[in-house]
Amino acid sequence: MKIAQIFGTTLLATALAGVFSSEAFAEDAGWYLGFNAGQSRAKIDNSRIADDLLIDGLAVTSIGDENRHFAFKTFGGYEFNRYFSLESGYFNLGRFGFRADTLPAGSLHGDIKIQGANFDAVASLPIGDQFSLFARGGVIYEQSRDTFIGTGAVAVLDPSPHRWAANYKFGFGAQYDFTRFFGMRLEAERYRVDDAVGNKGDIDLYTAGLIVKFGRREDPAPIPRAVTPEPEPVAAVAPPPPPPPPPPPPIRKQVSFSADSLFDFAKDTVRPAGKAALNEFARQLQGDRFRTITVTGHTDRIGSHEYNLSLSTRRAESVKAYLVETGIPADKIVARGVDGEDPVTKPDECPGKERTPKLIACLQPDRRVDVEVTAIETSAAPNN
Repeated sequence: MKIAQIFGTTLLATALAGVFSSEAFAEDAGWYLGFNAGQSRAKIDNSRIADDLLIDGLAVTSIGDENRHFAFKTFGGYEFNRYFSLESGYFNLGRFGFRADTLPAGSLHGDIKIQGANFDAVASLPIGDQFSLFARGGVIYEQSRDTFIGTGAVAVLDPSPHRWAANYKFGFGAQYDFTRFFGMRLEAERYRVDDAVGNKGDIDLYTAGLIVKFGRREDPAPIPRAVTPEPEPVAAVAPPPPPPPPPPPPIRKQVSFSADSLFDFAKDTVRPAGKAALNEFARQLQGDRFRTITVTGHTDRIGSHEYNLSLSTRRAESVKAYLVETGIPADKIVARGVDGEDPVTKPDECPGKERTPKLIACLQPDRRVDVEVTAIETSAAPNN
């Protein structure tokens, strides 16, 4: 792994330079999850085992190692850009063991299981759009569980020691992205671990796995490049006539009738004086090419919402019905009622909530019927 350390240091420096370049932060950022599996390899210190047994007066005649095992890790992280990410996860390095035969006759069998969590910084170096190399370094918090079994002359004082310890790890690898959301990794890592009896050692992990990314935007569709054809020689022709002028915009005009002039208080039948005002309004519409006429009934804020809405709607319908009697097509008129949601008076002009003659008189401007005409062209405009 010494070559890997040199390669990882070089890659980290190159990637960090890319992180702070002007184009690095143009890449999409986002979360990702992944899973790797493979083989772990441990170097078992047979000479230390023999020395420890010799202290107890036992000579080792043979030692057999189990220094390889299946291992896996799961991880998640946040990719700030194509050059740098932070990653955390769970790892299980598997199980390793040994068997030592001794004189006087006996044997010592020991194994260790190692798992834990890690937090890494990952520096990447993109090579093209889909392939990249990366180096990682970080800290681990690992649990070591040892098991010792002695037979014959070998006695074991503590058969199941275990401990948690913090240490470091590093590694390097390569990643290939099939799409912006899915890719695969090949990795080689070294974990520095403590066993449960006061010894330190290294475990190498070689894995392959998959990575799934979230929150990326889809690649934008390429913009076709416009091809300008060579102009063909043309004979001189007279310029085309100018286009006709655009049609004039619709003309809107509005007249507001006091509800007290059209109706008795709290009634929806048009009074004779109100009919005269509507007749004059209909006369002024003669010659207009109007599209629609919108009749909106308004009430003051006195009374419940349901009552006011019903009264204003009935009054608007009464005005519409009378305008139809004057000769205006019914399909040109839209009638609607609203509660006191659009008052003419200001909030501080008419204080109070009780239905008093003074308040009713003050809110008189709010009780009205607005008639708005949307026309293409008009011959005359109604008085406002």
